[in-house]
Amino acid sequence: MPAWTHLIRFIAVEDSATHLGQLADPSRDVGLDTVNHVEIKAYLIQGTVFEGQVTEHILTVKQLLSPISKDDCNYIRCLGLNYSDHAKEAGVPLPKAPILFAKPRSALADPYPATINIPKCAQDGSSDYEAELCFVMGKTGRDIPEEEALDYVLGYTASNDVTARALQLSLPQSSFSKGFDGSCPLGPVLVSSDIIKDPQTLSIKAIYDGVVVQDGHTENMVFSVRQQISYLSQGTTLEAGTIFITGTPAGIGYFRNPRVVLEDGGDMRVEISGGIGTLVNKVRYDTT
Repeated sequence: MPAWTHLIRFIAVEDSATHLGQLADPSRDVGLDTVNHVEIKAYLIQGTVFEGQVTEHILTVKQLLSPISKDDCNYIRCLGLNYSDHAKEAGVPLPKAPILFAKPRSALADPYPATINIPKCAQDGSSDYEAELCFVMGKTGRDIPEEEALDYVLGYTASNDVTARALQLSLPQSSFSKGFDGSCPLGPVLVSSDIIKDPQTLSIKAIYDGVVVQDGHTENMVFSVRQQISYLSQGTTLEAGTIFITGTPAGIGYFRNPRVVLEDGGDMRVEISGGIGTLVNKVRYDTT
């Protein structure tokens, strides 16, 4: 049986159970297909996300889930100020080394119809989006040389580093303001590193209520994916299942004029090329 190239995790129409699948038609943007109620088919994958094999059994997608589950994720590592244009809009110098913060596994969220939930403590007119490329470690390593770094990547997907901006600016570190439940939606597809051979060749956009608010390219990362893995594995074991959120290009809501805020009922999308497609979520303000 072949290895997967375009992996989704989903609930199937046929049995209402959760499965891994290989997209039957990888040319489709299944994030948009979900929103537009277009039927999605997938070949059942036997095994885990790390060693799954594609079968000939076809299932129908009832609901897309984050391609990496909380059980498969052991750590979410995030980079700040990792795009030159974003550092410029923030008026700060380029970092000399990767700026690292973390999100808890409870921050993981699914694509549409799942929502970005804004807790009461962040309903202050400062909730913000950050369109980001995400990659997942496929095998464990330590002290990884740059030239070998991409061999450790399982695949790539889209993410949104949802941020409570006022809280972020009031604290010396970012983990709390970026770590609320559901503040890290992922999806819709995990594209294998066998397909995306160079992650620095991808366009990345954020679209809010139909307006393109971020329009960037991964070539503008300050530290490439290779450099991130090599630097952050110094004396540190990066385990298989580690999720990396790699930074955001210019155009975050806080620096736009007028400012853009994630409002209750808003439509938030992250679009990345290379077959990843569009991560779609609605915004919902918690009332409890």
